[in-house]
Parts: sequence; C-alpha cells; structure tokens
Amino acid sequence: MMRGMNMQKMMKQAQKMQKQMMAEQEELAAMEFVGQAPDEMVTATLTGDKKLKDLKINPEAVDPDDVDMLSDLIVVAVNDGLDKVEQATQAKMGKYTRGLGM
Repeated sequence: MMRGMNMQKMMKQAQKMQKQMMAEQEELAAMEFVGQAPDEMVTATLTGDKKLKDLKINPEAVDPDDVDMLSDLIVVAVNDGLDKVEQATQAKMGKYTRGLGM
C-alpha cells in the first residue's frame, strides 16, 4: 500500500514540474532578444522561440558595391540574437534537463 502512495506522490510532483516547465517555456517564448552587429549597423530582434521579429539596417551599412558585407552583418546580428535566446533558455530551462544526459 505504501508503494502506491509514493508512486501517486511522485506522479503529482512530475505533473507539477511539467506545468511549471510549460509556463516557463511560454514566458521565454514571449520574451524578445536583440542581436547586434558591430556598431549597431544591423539589429535583429528575435522571440524566445527563435523567430525573427524585426530586422533594422542602418543606412550606412548599405553599400551597393559591397553587398556581401551587409549579408555578413545580418548573419552576425541574427546569430548574436540566437546566442542570447540560447543563453536565456539554458538559464531558465536548464534546471529541468540537468543530469538527464542531454
């Protein structure tokens, strides 16, 4: 009989943790993260669920003779934003995955 009660208690704790995890995932998805290229020539705004929401390009970054540089600045800004999303995700959600071998 004692085993059944322990299992029931464990299931309730697991359900509570799952609800907390889902709430934190939703909170994270609603957050915005801003990635920037050097000198803020390009700024990328991403959501916590890794969706690009906005992209701002400084007019000074637009050189018709050097489109490759603009492409590079966009990549840097987006990757910077994604890095910030990943850091926040690890900070917020890491407690749920620690020790699971992921």
